[in-house]
Amino acid sequence: MSAEKVLMKGNEAIAEAAIRAGCTAYFGYPITPQNEIPAYMSLHMLEKGRVFIQAESETAAMVMVYGAGCAGVRAMTSSSSPGISLKQEGISYAAAADIPCVIANVARGGPGLGSIAPAQSDYFQATRGGGHGDYRCIVLAPKSVQECADLTYLAFDLADQYRIPVIILADGMIGQMVESLVLPPEKSLGDLPKKPWAVGHRQGRESVHITSINLVPESLEGNTRARFGRYETIKQNETRAEEVACDDAEIILVSYGTSARVCQGARKLAAQGGIKVGLYRPITLWPFPSEGLAKAAAGGKPILTVEMSMGQLVQDVQLSVHERNPVHLLGHSGGMIPHEEEVFQEIKKILKK
Repeated sequence: MSAEKVLMKGNEAIAEAAIRAGCTAYFGYPITPQNEIPAYMSLHMLEKGRVFIQAESETAAMVMVYGAGCAGVRAMTSSSSPGISLKQEGISYAAAADIPCVIANVARGGPGLGSIAPAQSDYFQATRGGGHGDYRCIVLAPKSVQECADLTYLAFDLADQYRIPVIILADGMIGQMVESLVLPPEKSLGDLPKKPWAVGHRQGRESVHITSINLVPESLEGNTRARFGRYETIKQNETRAEEVACDDAEIILVSYGTSARVCQGARKLAAQGGIKVGLYRPITLWPFPSEGLAKAAAGGKPILTVEMSMGQLVQDVQLSVHERNPVHLLGHSGGMIPHEEEVFQEIKKILKK
């Protein structure tokens, strides 16, 4: 199917891009504000003769993804914050068994059941490996409906290439907003990467057994060290960020998702006031683009981190600059969203203008 420009919600773009990327099996459970994803999948996956199951719980949906991934198909689930919490054990299993899969989190306010308003307080959960044990997931953060499609499409390729769970972390506003976008081309299932490691009987080989359990400490540590070696390769090859006018900036804003869109407006207000403001937007929240941010902020420029949490992204910003730059935080929680004038006023306060 050729590329075409359409009008879609962010959630719908995630779903359609997954289908076009070759998602063969989707397992989910309804929760606001991501419900358009399973609703879209329930119609269009079945139209194509692929698997759609509304599981009995978020936990069950993730375990089904694990099983489908073991069989070598491109599998996906989606949810919103508390639902992702329930998936963490299965995500840890998938990471430990080197099972590629894609998990979309259209985040809402927390902790607990919280609210259904957009938030970014799942940053730690996503970037630190929210389940037990030593592991990471690639985390991609879209700021637009176009990126909802583009990054979801990319996520399946990254998951297969590195045999790793990949998380799409979009806040509720990104998931619910409607914008035009160009959809990626549809991949043929026959052209997807072969997976000789997958379970199933094949002529001329022994059956394959995949598990996350390993009762020999030396062996388990060896497997984990090898996996962390792969993580270093991911850091070298897959770190992504957007940098805007940081070279001659007086101050640099760091944000992602909806907050980055707000910062774009704040930059325009600052420009009208004669203040040069840069914007550094991490697209991969893990691996975090630490070297790029440190280079963009060279010379000790002040940094203002803008996020819809009480301060999570800001910790990676601080680690990136190693106290060479003053780092400030403008944070909101519970579903509250920063606004352009507020960010602009904070810029002036920091610069004392």
